[in-house]
Order: sequence, then C-alpha cells, then structure tokens
Amino acid sequence: MALALRSDGKEGLETAEKAGLEVLIDDIKEEWKLLWRNRIDDKVRAEGIANREYALLFVERGTVIVATRDFKPLDLREILCLHEVQNTQRIIAPHPSVGGWTKFARTVLNKQKRAREWKGIVPQRNRKKNLQLKKSGRGWLHFNMKK
Repeated sequence: MALALRSDGKEGLETAEKAGLEVLIDDIKEEWKLLWRNRIDDKVRAEGIANREYALLFVERGTVIVATRDFKPLDLREILCLHEVQNTQRIIAPHPSVGGWTKFARTVLNKQKRAREWKGIVPQRNRKKNLQLKKSGRGWLHFNMKK
C-alpha cells in the first residue's frame, strides 16, 4: 500500500489502510448487490443460483444462494469476517426485529415515565353527572369547555 500524508504532515499507513479498507468494503457491498440482482431463478427446483463467479464473496458460478430447503444462506457478516474486517456491526445495520433505532423507540422511549405523564397533562372534561344530554349526546357543536 502507498503511504499517505496525515493531517499533521507526517507519512503514515493509517489513512491509507483506512481508505483501502473502505474501498474493499464498498466493492464487497457492490458485488453483494449484483449477486442478488443478477441471480438465476430456477422455478422447477425453487432455487436461486449465482450466474457468475464473485471472487470477493467466495461464491462460484452455479452456487445455490437461495432455496426453499437444505441449504446454508449466505451471510454478509461472515464474508466480511473472512476478509478480516473489524466492527461489522457498524457497517451492516441489524435486522429490524433484532434491534435498531425503531425498536429502541418502541421498547424504551414509549414506556418512559415522561410519555405516560403526558396523558395526565391533557385537561379532562368536567361534567356534572346524571344530566340529560342535549340532542341525545350527538354532535360537538354545543360543547362548552369550562376551565
């Protein structure tokens, strides 16, 4: 790898290695997308087959990449680990059922005390009980909000 200049003016391998790693990850992601976009669907056997060799993904031509039974699905995390990429969880987002910002909001933020107290801030309608309703309780035009 070529040496690159760092921000402090010294030559170093850190930035060059990071740039090379980012290029490798981008190439792997691009091949991953091509693999799924250009697969051959065999409707008789209910399989998806790779149409060419993908060297970065370790997939040969004719490999079954998706099937209804008896196969091991490809995993992008495993492929990145084979290329010795660190911190794959930062590169690939988790499945929505496993975690992520949406699940965090549903499970943690909505159950906080502040969200429950908000319902108590909204004023409740004070009405005397046992009074006959106007127009048999239909409509909202005659509603009078007293504070």
